[in-house]
Amino acid sequence: MNAPFSPRISQSRSLVRHGSVLDLVGNTPVVLAEKLSPPGREVWLKLESANPMGSVKDRLALGLIEAAEQDGSLKPGQTVVEATSGNTGIGLALVCARKGYPLVIVMAESFSVERRKILRYLGARVVLTPASLKGTGMIEKARELADEHGWFLPRQFENENNEQVHEATTGMEIVRAFADAPLDAFVSGLGTGGTIAGVGRALKAHMPQARIVACEPDNSPVLASGLPQQYADDGAPAASHPRFRPHPMQGWAPDFIPAVTARAIADGVIDEVLPVSGSEALAWSRRLAREEGVFCGITSGATFAVARQLASEMPEGVRVLAMIPDTGERYLTTPLFGDIEEDMDQVEMEISCSTPGSRFDAAPAAAPAAQPATASPNALSHVDAIIADKAQPIVFFSLEWCEFCWSAQKLLELMGVNFRGVYLDGPDYSDPDWGSDVRVALAQCSGGAPTIPQIFVGGAHLGGATDLFDAFNDGRLTEALERAGIAYAEPELENAYALLPKWLQKR
Repeated sequence: MNAPFSPRISQSRSLVRHGSVLDLVGNTPVVLAEKLSPPGREVWLKLESANPMGSVKDRLALGLIEAAEQDGSLKPGQTVVEATSGNTGIGLALVCARKGYPLVIVMAESFSVERRKILRYLGARVVLTPASLKGTGMIEKARELADEHGWFLPRQFENENNEQVHEATTGMEIVRAFADAPLDAFVSGLGTGGTIAGVGRALKAHMPQARIVACEPDNSPVLASGLPQQYADDGAPAASHPRFRPHPMQGWAPDFIPAVTARAIADGVIDEVLPVSGSEALAWSRRLAREEGVFCGITSGATFAVARQLASEMPEGVRVLAMIPDTGERYLTTPLFGDIEEDMDQVEMEISCSTPGSRFDAAPAAAPAAQPATASPNALSHVDAIIADKAQPIVFFSLEWCEFCWSAQKLLELMGVNFRGVYLDGPDYSDPDWGSDVRVALAQCSGGAPTIPQIFVGGAHLGGATDLFDAFNDGRLTEALERAGIAYAEPELENAYALLPKWLQKR
């Protein structure tokens, strides 16, 4: 008899109960990149994706909000507004949701779409600025909004609490983690500069032999250029830096040197700045995922590339720690996932075809011929009354959890028309006999149509989802709405089939 299986689940992290999700910010793990470290060297990873919203910026968001609460600059219920490439905004959305502050995030339109969706999912408002105005444009817009509406602006790029948060939390966590095995170098990219500034200050005090290494895109050497940044009186950037160029490392290296970063450089916290290319960043992000199982974004790959190269040039036995600031899910619409296909490739198709069942290239088994069914008078009366209700001239017989139905409903919503939704999988039709009876009655009232949804306009049967899309595309839908006296809007939509999920568009 086999011995009982003992799962390899770490017990080292805290298993206590917590009163708030905010209690989970920080205390993130450090893990060795065992397979990808150069021979005889150790490259360790600080996994900030373990924060509640998946990035190092959760620390900053919580720290800036609580510091403002303590000094009275943030009032109860006051709206918070901030300019961000995404991760700080997502962290702020978490904190503001938990603490009850309305939040407006200003973001350049060039940042990934999934960041906008995460922010809105958490209840934040997202105001986009033109990509051509870069990071300085979104900062200027956030300041305008704060001044105009009396909103609280955390000023992450200038706020001294930024580096203090990381010195007290991120930095001291690293000091404790390597107390018995001191680091030889710490490597991080820079967004605001708060992470490397705070960690650098902690390491300078407790582990002074460790080199503090910043990395930046090789095509945008803003720091390495040595050219000064122009600042306004309040420390905000007055203009874009002349050496800035667009690069793929979202969240890194804005088009200016933040005041937080400038302070760290002036104070000698950063020992050197090393370049990294976009192609290296993408390649090492993928290798971390596929060889170490570390799911991370482009900036993480860039940081690891520099840390690994640095370690390989140092003597054997060195320990280098790389900051892994976030998760790969922030990059699904970026070049990082550009070659990741949605459909099966040739190898996957061959695997599918290696067994006979559940294959797209196999003809489906013929279904037995269905016997015609007749609805009861009660079911027919029920459906007829719904269709004939003049107070609700558009009736949408639907399934609440059906993607065809969602897509058809989305079209009606885009056109701004009110409709009655009759959900045949809802509790009103949960009794199997009654639910089946009503579906048979609906099929009879719709000329035998077997599918769901079915739409009626002004008592007349329009059809199912594809019928609705065809009617929109060829103008019959607007004609039917006008005949029924129903007001509607003209959505900016050329082809209604674009509302279908991609996997349904291919069928």
